[in-house]
Amino acid sequence: MRADRLISLVLLLRRHGRLTAAALARELEVSTRTVLRDIEALSAAGVPVYAERGRHGGFALLPDFRTDLTGMNHDEALALLVAGAGRAEQVFGLGSALASAMRKVADALPEGHRAAASDAARRLLVDPESDLLSRRPATEELPGTTMIEVRRAVLAGHRLRIHYAATGQAPQWRTVDPIGLVTVRDRGYLLATRSGADRTYRLSRVLAAEELLEPAQRPERVDLDRVWRERCAQFLSGDHVTVLVRVDPARWEELVSTALAVRAEEPDADGRLRLEVTYQDARHAEWALWQLTTDAEALAPQWLRTSLRDRAAALVSCYGVPS
Repeated sequence: MRADRLISLVLLLRRHGRLTAAALARELEVSTRTVLRDIEALSAAGVPVYAERGRHGGFALLPDFRTDLTGMNHDEALALLVAGAGRAEQVFGLGSALASAMRKVADALPEGHRAAASDAARRLLVDPESDLLSRRPATEELPGTTMIEVRRAVLAGHRLRIHYAATGQAPQWRTVDPIGLVTVRDRGYLLATRSGADRTYRLSRVLAAEELLEPAQRPERVDLDRVWRERCAQFLSGDHVTVLVRVDPARWEELVSTALAVRAEEPDADGRLRLEVTYQDARHAEWALWQLTTDAEALAPQWLRTSLRDRAAALVSCYGVPS
């Protein structure tokens, strides 16, 4: 408890420049005697706190004093700077807050530590817009005002009214009980219940949102990772079709954009990519792979290979050279 108070004392002096013992005591909700003991402890620990006498006197820190309040070593600071760089807009509309927090953490690092970490962070790149094989899909965007309403309802535990555009349907207003927010492969999802039934909504399809004052019907505590795994398992156990496919990297984005989910992905021996993808049904899978012609090959299930072969044979027969 005292360690927290000492840190708070230093932050107060940094923010205000100079404060009397009485003012510090009020801010920290302790006695003046306790403040004087804390000042002595800080001085003994090497923190340059000095006293100024007179009517406008008080305690202050030496100019340009910086504190290593984070307790981070070099690798920890580097990990934070690299992880946060370039990913601000993907954190549920908290981009500006993340950028501000990064600046404050960097400012709290010692001078040499801060310069070294910042320089090293510029030499590491995480999740760029493109890789050696293909360009990743553009990050889904959601209007800031809409995201703010969604986030507020989730964190406050209030019911949420959303104008949602489901695939193949006209947009409709729905009132839901929000559970949490999840981001996967640069796609954001709202986990909620509606009339007691589990629902998962793509944030990019939320056209408008309104936080309600009514409390959400949800448990006080939630294991969001477990809930997400259960939702994924429920989704994949439905009447969907899972396909193993090899695809030219140049057509990767097109393949992924037509699939409901990508369950696995790895490079193949010949430079192509091998993916395990999920489609709505057999007709959806056949249509999606047919669009990619010879740039994609269905490896399994066999019925899909047979269906695509029969369709290709029918096309050859139609356009074959007359005898």
